[in-house]
Amino acid sequence: MRLRRSLAVAVAVAVTTPVALFTAAPALAAGAPAAQTRNQPTYAELKKAAADAQKAYEKALAAKEEGQEKVKATLEALDSDTHPLKAATITADKAAEEAADTETAAEKAVRDAEAAVEAAQGETEKAEAEKALETAEADLAKAVEAKEKADAAAEAARTALDDARVAAVREYSVLQKALDDALAAKEAAEEALGTAEECVRETGLTSLAVGLPAEVVAGTTVDFTLRVTNGTERTLTVDPLAFVHVDGERGGEKSRLAVEWSNGSGWHALNGDEPEHIAHIDTMAPGERSDVKLRMTVAPDAASADAFALFAADASSAYRPCVLGPMKRYDFELLPADSDPGPVDDADPGQTGKDDDQRPATTGPGTTPQGGAAGQPVTTARTTPTTPTTRTAGTGTYGTTAVTGGTLAQTGTSPALAPLGAASAVAVALGAGAVLAARRRMTADR
Repeated sequence: MRLRRSLAVAVAVAVTTPVALFTAAPALAAGAPAAQTRNQPTYAELKKAAADAQKAYEKALAAKEEGQEKVKATLEALDSDTHPLKAATITADKAAEEAADTETAAEKAVRDAEAAVEAAQGETEKAEAEKALETAEADLAKAVEAKEKADAAAEAARTALDDARVAAVREYSVLQKALDDALAAKEAAEEALGTAEECVRETGLTSLAVGLPAEVVAGTTVDFTLRVTNGTERTLTVDPLAFVHVDGERGGEKSRLAVEWSNGSGWHALNGDEPEHIAHIDTMAPGERSDVKLRMTVAPDAASADAFALFAADASSAYRPCVLGPMKRYDFELLPADSDPGPVDDADPGQTGKDDDQRPATTGPGTTPQGGAAGQPVTTARTTPTTPTTRTAGTGTYGTTAVTGGTLAQTGTSPALAPLGAASAVAVALGAGAVLAARRRMTADR
């Protein structure tokens, strides 16, 4: 009974629950139309299904191992002469052998009686021999009937013993089948979770620099804005990405640029050595816009040089822990102190280079960025997001209600448990594979 209860748990949890979730394929991007994702399981549901399937598999494995020990013990017991079924078989076989011996003796008695009738000399002797033959034939008939009953009893005893062996093996085979089903459900859950964890590209999640000049004079400070817009159809958690660098500067050396960003409660320096997440946005509705203030100071002794800024947004949704917006590159020039460049236009976003689209470990639920001021609140001004709305890092309100956003998220990549299993997901992987490989190599080198 205990094994059957374990089996019921394994089958019900491992097979029914996860498979019901996996029938809806994950959407390929954060902004997938709602009609395409109405029945799509969330990332949290997929994680729970994978965890449940793992537990169910472990239970099924334990039940199978327990069943293996049980069937071994049962078969060993059935082979023991002291087991009732085996003892009954031994007794029945012995009775059948004795009945066969009795039949053989009765057959010999009949043959002897027939020979005596043939050899009789006279009427009296012949009559006595015939009477003895009748008695021998009657005894033989009884012996034949007794042997048939003994053979049937022996056959029944052997059948009962064999049935007990078959029942023990059959119970174990059911447990083995349950384990196979649980393994299949676990693998399906892992594949679905792995597919959901693959990073997807979302062109509607944009990051633009506003007010970054194309030329900056040494010894001066310029203010500009990083504007992040959620042009998708899904609410996102967003980590803007920023990197400002002077061409030729090596990691670790003092930079000619000092760049800071503001979340409304103070200024926080970029490390300048690698892209980093800033100004975490806990909830960003479709159509909503967020502005992050930045300021850049050029060292007074800076010589002429080319520099560039990279901006993007990493995000997550209820369905995807890794959503990547397009990277924008802004090239600008450093001019020596006391230069008079005259009116300066804003730097225009250009094509990213082959090594530009490298990011820190991608964001996911419950993660924190490399660098920046973890734990600083981000507050914003919002309006109904039917058209792009503005949210500025700093104190803000929803109408008359004051709001404060979340804290900066921690970066980290959730491990993909299985390769993409759908052709549509493969198409996304082909488009993003080279960039993701470069980004992960960069992260690993650090």
